Amino acid sequence: MSLKKLLRYCFLVILLLLIVIPVVVLGPYVARVKHFAPDPAKGYHADFYLYLSPQAKKEAKAGKPITILVQPNNSGNSDDPAVHQKDAWWMGFGRHQLANELGVALLVPAFVRPAQDWHIYSHALDRDVFTTTRQDVGRPDLQLLAMIKEVQRSWAAEKLPFRKQILIQGYSASGMFANRFAALHPKDVLAVAAGSPGGWPISPLATYEGDSLPYPAGIADIQQLTGQPFDLDNYRRIPQLIVMGSLDENDSLDFTDGWEEQTAALVKKKFGPTPLARWPAAEEIYQDAGAQAHFQLVAGVGHDRRALQHLTTAFFKEVLQ
Repeated sequence: MSLKKLLRYCFLVILLLLIVIPVVVLGPYVARVKHFAPDPAKGYHADFYLYLSPQAKKEAKAGKPITILVQPNNSGNSDDPAVHQKDAWWMGFGRHQLANELGVALLVPAFVRPAQDWHIYSHALDRDVFTTTRQDVGRPDLQLLAMIKEVQRSWAAEKLPFRKQILIQGYSASGMFANRFAALHPKDVLAVAAGSPGGWPISPLATYEGDSLPYPAGIADIQQLTGQPFDLDNYRRIPQLIVMGSLDENDSLDFTDGWEEQTAALVKKKFGPTPLARWPAAEEIYQDAGAQAHFQLVAGVGHDRRALQHLTTAFFKEVLQ
């Protein structure tokens, strides 16, 4: 074979691989993921993506209800919705094998985290989402519930059975979202897994040693912010996994986009200066409140979601069984 023919052959092989590999890798996800555009009339101002695993669809046709696993997005600050849409799509791709393994549907919202109004940390479900006048980023918790209802309406139209309560998981900012969402809407949550939730998981207490714990340190003013009281009975029902690496120093309390300075200072004063120092106090508070929360500290791991995902997967498998 001449050098010219060899080079042509190599070029064709490379071209074929460039075409085939993306199809093989992305194809199954692309074929099954569904995009939902924003629909303010239905209660949500952001796009979201839904991936229905083959097992979930097969079992639904046999009469077994579909369970939704929500993975909140964490795509940084940008006022361009397309940035968050792209990130949510790829996050769905990155987690779709987890949905396959669990036999569930995966819902990933594309909530905007503003750059101009940088203090609104919508991806962490911070305090500002309850007080802002911006409808697009306000109350992402209610927007998420509206997204879930829209999916369930579509399944009902197809006569596919579904479970009303969801699984929700997150890590870092999205772990904060998951942890706080469960406290705000315990009736809607089957189980929650929160990895490294910002240095302090929301306390299911209104006060501690005489000091009020305002949201998101605790639940003292949840009714004032949301119009609904904290539902302790349903909160106690939820299996929770709260997991962190022993070397994780990522602390949202050091930043004013997610915390009021006074509230962050109170948490540090009462419970410790670092996430690791606060860990025992948080675990004790959850236990004393009667929550079904398992706190797991993993030795030798820093701020690394991939190193901890297997624990969340095993936790959800046990819940679904």
